[in-house]
Amino acid sequence: MKDGIDILAAPILEVAADYNSAYTPKAETKLKEVYRQLINQSGYRRKYIDLLEKQMGRKNALPEVFLEAARFFLKNSKFNDAFETLKTGIDKTGKPELIDLYERSRYIYKTGYDVYENVTEIFDAAIGVSIDGRWGVAGSDGKVFIPCEYEKVSVFAAGRAIVKKNGAIFAVDRSNNRVALLKEAGVLDFGGYSEGRVALLFDAGWRRATGDFELGSAVFEQIGAYRDGYAAAKQGGKWGVVDKSGSPSWLIPAQYDGIIMDGLGRAYGQGTVFVRDGDAVYMIAGNARAGGPYEDAEPFGAEGYAAVKKNGLWGFIDNSGELKIEYKFEDALSFGQHLAAVKDGEFWGYINLYGNIVIEPVFLQAKSFGNGSAPVLTERGWRFISLIEYMKGAGL
Repeated sequence: MKDGIDILAAPILEVAADYNSAYTPKAETKLKEVYRQLINQSGYRRKYIDLLEKQMGRKNALPEVFLEAARFFLKNSKFNDAFETLKTGIDKTGKPELIDLYERSRYIYKTGYDVYENVTEIFDAAIGVSIDGRWGVAGSDGKVFIPCEYEKVSVFAAGRAIVKKNGAIFAVDRSNNRVALLKEAGVLDFGGYSEGRVALLFDAGWRRATGDFELGSAVFEQIGAYRDGYAAAKQGGKWGVVDKSGSPSWLIPAQYDGIIMDGLGRAYGQGTVFVRDGDAVYMIAGNARAGGPYEDAEPFGAEGYAAVKKNGLWGFIDNSGELKIEYKFEDALSFGQHLAAVKDGEFWGYINLYGNIVIEPVFLQAKSFGNGSAPVLTERGWRFISLIEYMKGAGL
């Protein structure tokens, strides 16, 4: 080794490392050093990895071995191997160094090649996308499955999307086959679609229909999309929250100046809504105020915290109204899949539930994560980033 003749040192150290003695760890350490010198020669990369796996497989495996292996895999873009190594090491040793490296690495992502001029938000592993002013539907990774040929598309839910083409409104399946046609006369447009309900606009106002266009009788001045059985609705010039029943029951009476909705028209999340009362925004849980006043807010997602604005900056609260992440961001969206898009300075990135930036702010704009991916605006247009760990089925 001193003379740099590693090719001759390797077999000697291999013999030494096979002994079961107090000197074995020292021999293995030197052998790994030699393997690293020969890593680009045939077979030595595999030998190095095999020795690491042998060391990690021992009952008394040291955390330093897991760190060494994980760093090697990360350096060589073997991200799945790195994640599994770190999680095994955490389970075996619980060392903070391993947890820290895992937390810093688990948000590594790849950027897809597909580019769009506009996008909606991810809903149930699908998203509306547009090219040249025409809309279609893509998977959460940005791959189109309903072509961009429509004037308007809804979310893809329950095996269908509501679309508009040449003034006609109908439903298509994942293969872009028509599965239902709206025959009702006098429909001017459609709105939010989710949980088997789509809003249809008539001269007299908005009415709800099923995904097969069976029309309900209730009329609203405006109505959003359903989540967890409830939607924001406007009657008599005021906003409240209604259920899905044919004769709708008001969970929150129509008494507010406005209700804050997300980009898909959803307002209700984690048992709460954000209402506008004059210039102030309040969180309502049940039918009682549970937080506020705020200057602005974003509705809760299925899990995590909601973004709220005070004194010109955005922070995050839980559904009891307790502040969880301080007011420090120029702009923000509520959490989706334990990540939240935030504007820090000029650009957008993502934070975790501890308020730490885990995906650097390099995007012109960003939307919430869904199914392990998120749409981000770049100089080329809207593209999709996908978390590598999530893609292999580990979840978040």
